[in-house]
Amino acid sequence: AAILCPGFPPSPTLAAFGARVLPYIHDVFLITRPQDLNLRARLYMARPFAFAVRRLPRFLVNSEATAGELRRFCRPDAKIALYRPQVRNVFGLAPGARVDRGDAAAPRLLALGTVEPRKNLRAAAAVVAALRAQGHAQAGLDIVGRPGWGEDAAWLATQPGVTMHGYLPAEAARAVVERADALISTAHDEGLGLPLLEAQYAGLPVIAPDQPVFREALGASGTFISPADPAGAAALIAETLSRPGWRAAAVAAAESNLARWNAQAGRDREAALAMILAARGEGRGTA
Repeated sequence: AAILCPGFPPSPTLAAFGARVLPYIHDVFLITRPQDLNLRARLYMARPFAFAVRRLPRFLVNSEATAGELRRFCRPDAKIALYRPQVRNVFGLAPGARVDRGDAAAPRLLALGTVEPRKNLRAAAAVVAALRAQGHAQAGLDIVGRPGWGEDAAWLATQPGVTMHGYLPAEAARAVVERADALISTAHDEGLGLPLLEAQYAGLPVIAPDQPVFREALGASGTFISPADPAGAAALIAETLSRPGWRAAAVAAAESNLARWNAQAGRDREAALAMILAARGEGRGTA
């Protein structure tokens, strides 16, 4: 039988089963961004992950960006199949009357996910500070997600305009999402950035770093910034959120992008099943 590893990296003992083991790789930051890892991740996750990546012959990945990154570290003959996830409406979101709202003179930006160094939310706070300095004095940033390791959560809680909500159940999270004008990510690295797609069920415009993975996920629906240039990012966001009809355009773009992504994900299923069957055949000694 095939041994599927959809979450944590397989241990070296499990990786010894070789071709029967099939990991689903979400990102490779355990190799590429050791500076963003805590001690536990370095000891118990990064090393087994690197061992498995160098040794195993087959992988499923969640995006073309992850496939490209993985190819840098895996065996030259390793087979990699795309298995992009279907994006579900986990918060029960809908655009509702969003298109009928007024302008966004005081933009409310939203960030979703665990607060830890790789998410680079200090850059998002700097963008909000720049918006305030550029004339949007009541601009704010709502952060929904558990505090992770590191000092970022404590630092963010002291910043003007930043509201730390912590973990919220679905109904409370939905209320914060519905109040937002746009979703922002300033992450150093992502394998996909699934929350950005999930938020599009609310018709939100999505602001993300100008990196291949975010362009892959968002297509024409994204607004792409340089987190290292908060003043430039703030100016672009303010301009985007002041165009005539921008809310209706964002709702339409989000709907189109979700349809595009989920159609791709549906087509990936056949390739993923073929790879699972190949791993299963290896286990029987027939492949």
